[in-house]
Amino acid sequence: MQGADLVVRAPEAGVPVMLLEIDRRSEDAHDLVQKLRRYGEWGRLLPKDAAKRTVDLVRSRPGAIEDVDHELRLWRRVYPPTGREGLVPLAFVFADTTTAKVDNTVAALEEAGRRYWAPRRYDSLYPKAVTARDYRQGVPVVLTTLEQLQEHGAGAAVWRRLGRTEEQTLTDALDNPDGHALYRAQEARADAEDRERRAAQREAERPVCTRCGRKFTDERWEEITVHRTAVWAGDKSVCGPCRADDAAREKAAAEAARLQAAAPPEPEDDPEPDRGRGWFCRRT
Repeated sequence: MQGADLVVRAPEAGVPVMLLEIDRRSEDAHDLVQKLRRYGEWGRLLPKDAAKRTVDLVRSRPGAIEDVDHELRLWRRVYPPTGREGLVPLAFVFADTTTAKVDNTVAALEEAGRRYWAPRRYDSLYPKAVTARDYRQGVPVVLTTLEQLQEHGAGAAVWRRLGRTEEQTLTDALDNPDGHALYRAQEARADAEDRERRAAQREAERPVCTRCGRKFTDERWEEITVHRTAVWAGDKSVCGPCRADDAAREKAAAEAARLQAAAPPEPEDDPEPDRGRGWFCRRT
């Protein structure tokens, strides 16, 4: 583990924990990038007594540690939850230096250390609708100078977050307004819009009865399209009520045919009822 110069715990100020590195011109930009790398790698370690299934998951493929909740990682055995996405925040405080050196160091940290601090795009079903950034695997890095802290205080807008250009208060610099909360809102909005679009498209495709002009109900639509029911669906171009009318007529016709077939034949009329009696009839 990379040992910090100071661990700040100020939950009442919105900073449950922050690691502090003070640079008094003793380290160059490359040294600070390596410190950032070690903090980032340490935040991805598991404790020695991690569950076997978790260990097996992490060993299964590169980057699998990102699927392990922070609560199960080693750093949470040492520090409290940060209240924000990502690993433990890291602050670089520059002392007895020049603005040019600070700017050069910041540029080096932003470029060479990007993989450790930079947020990523969310893997969303709606990439065009989601602009939020995923900070969950990164180290939040803020910077200031000892002179600014002495002059304005730690609560002033003297902190700069890597990836941003303006100076902010510490809590604003550590917050992620474009982070997970925005992602949930954008994803929910995009999902609702997608459901509405698909519902409208379904309505546009809903069949219309060729007989009465009514739209098919969901039940009738399913009946004519699902294989196990389509064979009994009758005329697939008519809606449910029209199909019911057809079925009623077919049933009535079938019942009438059944009754007719079951009825006894009526006797035939004899046009000459006395024919055939002549030889045995007595004439008078």
